[in-house]
Amino acid sequence: MDFNFLLPLLAMFTLLAALVFSLYSKAATDRKRKDPTAPKSALATDGPGPDPVKTLDR
Repeated sequence: MDFNFLLPLLAMFTLLAALVFSLYSKAATDRKRKDPTAPKSALATDGPGPDPVKTLDR
Protein backbone atom coordinates (compact mmCIF):
# COMPACT_ATOMS: atom_id res chain seq x y z
CA MET A 1 0.00 0.00 0.00
CA ASP A 2 1.37 3.36 -1.00
CA PHE A 3 1.54 6.23 1.49
CA ASN A 4 -0.12 8.53 -1.07
CA PHE A 5 -3.20 6.30 -0.87
CA LEU A 6 -3.17 5.83 2.90
CA LEU A 7 -2.94 9.47 3.97
CA PRO A 8 -6.18 10.69 2.28
CA LEU A 9 -7.94 7.57 3.53
CA LEU A 10 -6.93 8.33 7.12
CA ALA A 11 -7.94 11.98 6.71
CA MET A 12 -11.39 11.02 5.41
CA PHE A 13 -11.86 8.49 8.21
CA THR A 14 -10.94 11.16 10.78
CA LEU A 15 -13.39 13.64 9.28
CA LEU A 16 -16.12 11.00 9.22
CA ALA A 17 -15.47 10.07 12.85
CA ALA A 18 -15.63 13.74 13.90
CA LEU A 19 -18.90 14.19 11.99
CA VAL A 20 -20.50 11.13 13.60
CA PHE A 21 -19.35 12.21 17.06
CA SER A 22 -20.71 15.74 16.60
CA LEU A 23 -24.08 14.49 15.36
CA TYR A 24 -24.36 12.09 18.31
CA SER A 25 -23.40 14.85 20.76
CA LYS A 26 -25.93 17.26 19.24
CA ALA A 27 -28.69 14.67 19.49
CA ALA A 28 -27.82 13.92 23.13
CA THR A 29 -27.78 17.63 23.97
CA ASP A 30 -31.15 18.18 22.29
CA ARG A 31 -32.67 15.24 24.21
CA LYS A 32 -31.37 16.63 27.50
CA ARG A 33 -32.63 20.15 26.75
CA LYS A 34 -36.14 18.83 26.05
CA ASP A 35 -36.23 16.76 29.25
CA PRO A 36 -37.87 18.85 32.02
CA THR A 37 -36.57 16.52 34.74
CA ALA A 38 -32.91 16.81 33.71
CA PRO A 39 -30.75 18.46 36.38
CA LYS A 40 -29.68 22.04 35.76
CA SER A 41 -26.05 22.85 35.10
CA ALA A 42 -24.01 24.23 37.99
CA LEU A 43 -23.16 27.14 35.69
CA ALA A 44 -26.82 28.02 35.06
CA THR A 45 -28.24 31.01 36.91
CA ASP A 46 -30.99 28.84 38.39
CA GLY A 47 -28.72 25.82 38.85
CA PRO A 48 -27.46 24.20 42.07
CA GLY A 49 -23.98 25.74 41.84
CA PRO A 50 -22.31 27.78 44.57
CA ASP A 51 -23.67 31.23 45.31
CA PRO A 52 -20.98 33.66 44.11
CA VAL A 53 -21.94 36.33 46.63
CA LYS A 54 -21.61 33.96 49.57
CA THR A 55 -18.30 32.71 48.18
CA LEU A 56 -16.88 36.25 48.04
CA ASP A 57 -18.17 37.22 51.52
CA ARG A 58 -16.11 34.57 53.32
